[in-house]
Amino acid sequence: MNINQISKTLLGRTPSILGHEQFIKFAVLLPLVEVEDEVHILFEVRSLTMRRQPGEVCFPGGKIEKGENPQKAAVRETSEELGIPEGEIIDVFPLDYMVSAFGTIIYPFVGRISNLNSIIPNEAEVGEVFTVPLSFFKKNQPDSYKINFQVEPEDGFPFDLIIGGENYNWQTRTMDEYFYHANGKVIWGLTARVLTHFIELLEQHKLRE
Repeated sequence: MNINQISKTLLGRTPSILGHEQFIKFAVLLPLVEVEDEVHILFEVRSLTMRRQPGEVCFPGGKIEKGENPQKAAVRETSEELGIPEGEIIDVFPLDYMVSAFGTIIYPFVGRISNLNSIIPNEAEVGEVFTVPLSFFKKNQPDSYKINFQVEPEDGFPFDLIIGGENYNWQTRTMDEYFYHANGKVIWGLTARVLTHFIELLEQHKLRE
């Protein structure tokens, strides 16, 4: 192989996320609804019978199936969890996706549910649904706390192969964790992060009311 062959091999290549094949990919939808002519955001409370995060507030979403694109997955999961036809989930647009340190990629979307009255939550996954006016989140900032991630090498790690050995100055990472309090519920974690990003987008475009 010569250098020209290498150039031809890489010509026109579209870059992606390194190691993305090993990442688990999820899609979620931030649902917008109209309640008495006012824009609300719809939330789910996960069923208490769920194995992961029972009772927590979330947006509809789930794992992207093989051969499925992220937007299709977000719409499908919303349809299954809220018991509505996919055709009632309209005006779907992508938000910024997130790559976590835990081997997952999250693809958030925002979309509109055209008929709030047609919602029949899937009891196996959804304990309840509730809505909060969009204006509430524009007027109320979330509480913010820091989470610090530490590096902890496994037993047998070859410290002798790196300069500094056991005293190597590892880079540490800090992440902001957001908490909203609405309707007697606590909204935090991934849901609060997507919500904060969405509100910031609206603020950037001066959509205040």
